[in-house]
Amino acid sequence: MAIDFNQPCTKVIPPTKLAHIVLRTGKFEQMVSFYKTFLGAEATYENSFISFLTYDEEHHRIAIISVPGTGLKQRELAGLEHIAFTFDSLETLCLAYRQRKAKGILPIWSVNHGPTTSIYYQDPDGNQIETQVDNFDTVAAADEFMASKEFAENPIGVDFDPEDLIKKLEQEQDQTLLKKRPNIGPRALDTVPPPPPISV
Repeated sequence: MAIDFNQPCTKVIPPTKLAHIVLRTGKFEQMVSFYKTFLGAEATYENSFISFLTYDEEHHRIAIISVPGTGLKQRELAGLEHIAFTFDSLETLCLAYRQRKAKGILPIWSVNHGPTTSIYYQDPDGNQIETQVDNFDTVAAADEFMASKEFAENPIGVDFDPEDLIKKLEQEQDQTLLKKRPNIGPRALDTVPPPPPISV
């Protein structure tokens, strides 16, 4: 049946998925090396100024382009705050954290937001990357938490130490309880730790 391209609508058709992110950089070699290591990614195509990286069935998830004259990131300007990658369990989230740590990539913030348990990093250009695991088994359960009074007074979350979380996982503590965010009362945005300075 042919599609009626003139049909009225109240909502635009959403895309089926988010395909990729493209990053413009003046630190091409550093950025490509970082993302290959950080994501366990490989280049599907790469030359002296562009790299297409993938870690799954998509032909590329991250593209990095070297553009002459690109300056340093300015945090006070509007723009993309971070990109996020989901892991399927606390164990894989923490294993990836340990593997990155062994390669000299350390997190800048670890926080249980409530809907997710998240570990944040920063790339050589100062772009932030969230690695996360969903804390609820269903979207409906996550939505219910995000509609709660507890989330309204603290949409930021509760900080945690990944090494402490690993100890609890090694002790085989209940993951449902480990994912449950402690209720610490109100928390404001200005309590989020500032990102480290961007190296030149």
